[in-house]
Amino acid sequence: MLWRGREGSGNVEDRRGMSGGGMAVGGGIGGLIIYLLYSFLGGDPSSIPNVLPGQQTTTQGKQYDPNNSAADDSLAQFTSVVLRDTEDVWSKLMSDYQKPKLILFSGSVQSACGSASSASGPFYCPGDQKVYIDLSFFRDLKERFGAPGDFAMAYVVAHEVGHHIQKLLGTSDKVHSLQQRSGEREGNKLSVKLELQADFLAGVWAHHAQQMKNILEPGDINEALTAANAIGDDRLQKESQGQVVPDAFTHGTSAQRMYWFKKGFESGDVRQGDTFNDPDLE
Repeated sequence: MLWRGREGSGNVEDRRGMSGGGMAVGGGIGGLIIYLLYSFLGGDPSSIPNVLPGQQTTTQGKQYDPNNSAADDSLAQFTSVVLRDTEDVWSKLMSDYQKPKLILFSGSVQSACGSASSASGPFYCPGDQKVYIDLSFFRDLKERFGAPGDFAMAYVVAHEVGHHIQKLLGTSDKVHSLQQRSGEREGNKLSVKLELQADFLAGVWAHHAQQMKNILEPGDINEALTAANAIGDDRLQKESQGQVVPDAFTHGTSAQRMYWFKKGFESGDVRQGDTFNDPDLE
């Protein structure tokens, strides 16, 4: 991805090095696995009962300085540039687009959705309309999940911003309302459709970012697809518990995640991302 030398976003808040209150999920390794399946790339931690609800941080982090020479500065600057690209694309596609703030944290963090640790992966909190990322996840993406490359990381950011789009359009609120009236199995199906739509929106972003800024290098889309494949529910379940339980899916299979990102990228048309009325997802 061609990103160096380009302007970053002014909506990045750096809370690295600040205490975030610690992990609020119980249950040992089992609890962590559940949390991972809910939270990898877009889960809402508030949907897990053991996460403390409604807590908002009163700590104001410093604004990220792109000239900072900290160890993770390159990743932080990259994230800032990608966020700026999402702002430019979605501001063009949505006349009343409201830009989200992206919070960089290390170790743990407090959000309007409760407490989370870096083990949860990146997430979007609809309660405060902010994206939260511990930069160590990008190293995990490469080393643990076998999905290296800058565009794999860009896909992560774009997916979380996709959840912000869903919040602005009212989609996520409708889904959460339906989930409150649904059983676990049906609620999980709704979660899968929400997550796959966020993958689609990440693809739409990539399509328009390429048209507007010519950001792609050879192999970039394959990097995003490799990342989508690495974090499919079927693959994560197989690795964590040795078996696949489709009724427990919350984000979609590897094949589904790759399909919807690719569909968004190839079409660039938001109207083609109605995962909620796709018969293949019933």
